[in-house]
Amino acid sequence: MADPMVVVDDLHVVYRVYGTGGDRGNAPSALLRMVRRQSRPSIREVHAIRGMSFVAYRGDAVGVIGRNGSGKSTLLRAIAGLLPPEQGAVYTDGHAALLGVNAALLDDLTGEKNVVLGCLAMGMPPAEVKAAYPSIVDFSGVGDFVNLAMKTYSTGMGSRLRFAIASAKSHDILLVDEALATGDAEFRRKSHARIEELREQAGTVFLVAHNLNEIEETCNRVIWLEKGKIVQAGDDVLGIIDAYLEAAGGEPRVRTTADA
Repeated sequence: MADPMVVVDDLHVVYRVYGTGGDRGNAPSALLRMVRRQSRPSIREVHAIRGMSFVAYRGDAVGVIGRNGSGKSTLLRAIAGLLPPEQGAVYTDGHAALLGVNAALLDDLTGEKNVVLGCLAMGMPPAEVKAAYPSIVDFSGVGDFVNLAMKTYSTGMGSRLRFAIASAKSHDILLVDEALATGDAEFRRKSHARIEELREQAGTVFLVAHNLNEIEETCNRVIWLEKGKIVQAGDDVLGIIDAYLEAAGGEPRVRTTADA
């Protein structure tokens, strides 16, 4: 049995949001309520994760599937330590790095400077950053755009550069949230190969993707979420994907060569 890398134990995550009307409780709105003698705006609770428990092991690539709003991104943010549990706990053996389409790069800086800053932020020494820089740029495919500000990049270019930066360093736990959705076929091929390398280097990968072929080709385990709860989880990747599609309306899955 491989070593546990992520243990999610009876996890509950609750968001608290202000009521409608755009009033978020800032100082001007509070003063206006005092003048008008209005009460504090209501706060609505959203129970995003409801009692979730599972274990992911060293070397696993875990696909997380489910409809929009099912809790996929919330789960990854909780594993990364970005969302505090309302109840229960998340235990990780090592650092969990979240890579998503909204990963923090600075739009006003060039791609080159973002590569350097991103690598330094991951703890890579300057000499290692300098050595890795050419391969990061080549992997991302941004070409000469690396000398331009990030705000000039297309969504796909930004996503590719984010993945190239994050995958330049081996992570104990890599959380990938739709970061491959905008890549072309060649980039997806390279990304799959890189994720396999990360797994071989004793890491654990979680992948959220609406393209189920990405899950099928990359992952050895799947977790299917619905309304913040686990519907099915296990290593029967094809079976769980088919059950999910059947529940969603019975649309046939596009089979890959791996099914042949």
